[in-house]
Amino acid sequence: MDVVIMVKSMTGFGRDVVHIGETTITVEIRSVNHRYLDFNTKFPSAFLFLEDRIKRVVQSYFKRGRIEIYIGIEGDGFVKRSLHTDWDLMDQYMEQIKRAKERYNLSGEIPTSIITTMPDLFSIQREEQQVDRQTESILTSIEKACSKVSEMRENEGKHLLHDILNRMETIRNTITLLHTRRESVINEYRDRIFWRINEHLDGRASIDDARMLQEIALLAEKGDITEEITRLFSHIDHFLQTTENQDAIGRKLDFILQEMHRETNTIGSKSTDPKIGEWVVSLKSDVEKIKEQIQNIE
Repeated sequence: MDVVIMVKSMTGFGRDVVHIGETTITVEIRSVNHRYLDFNTKFPSAFLFLEDRIKRVVQSYFKRGRIEIYIGIEGDGFVKRSLHTDWDLMDQYMEQIKRAKERYNLSGEIPTSIITTMPDLFSIQREEQQVDRQTESILTSIEKACSKVSEMRENEGKHLLHDILNRMETIRNTITLLHTRRESVINEYRDRIFWRINEHLDGRASIDDARMLQEIALLAEKGDITEEITRLFSHIDHFLQTTENQDAIGRKLDFILQEMHRETNTIGSKSTDPKIGEWVVSLKSDVEKIKEQIQNIE
């Protein structure tokens, strides 16, 4: 049976709209890169009592990434409006009018309509009401938005994985070239050392052939990259196996790539062969490019 590989990126967007009576609630969720799961909300105080439940919904969909949730309300279905009067200020107005009449000997009644012309006496206050009865509708909308974000992250993850696997195959081919070149480099290195020793002696003295071959073998072994090549092949297999996991794998893949980079650096420092040096540069470049892409993998 074929294995379904599900790799998710950490970038996505989801939106859902729910209508409750004459009120429209809009839920928007954005997801961006983050080392851990970071949860950030921006919504009216009427929804604060739902924050913990919303967080649990988010945690059921995502393991890594910065998740930003915005909930907006249009309409007055969850808002109670009331008229407030500043009685202290009105008392001061009346007192000043009374003093003005006495001071200037004014007569006549004060019309009640004058009250409406006095600034700051009246104000309309909006009080948000809790939406307990609509809890399930709102949480369902959150679920739908999360599902859309998750779908977008999966689609982007497929494209990332396709490119990553192609690059990893290129890396495997380059390591195979290193492996093929390794034996000839050792032989060339051994012959070069042997020639330099003979050239240095110039027939003036002799050295035991067995002893010389042993020393040459030890020197050649210092430049041997067999172990590094073996570990690189192992890291590639581990990397590919990890991509088949259904859990968050970004940090694991990043660690494997660090190890591959370290082995590649060791090969570069051991070998003086120009061709191997060229392949090492290519390896480093491909590993770095994959590492950049992994930063967006959940």
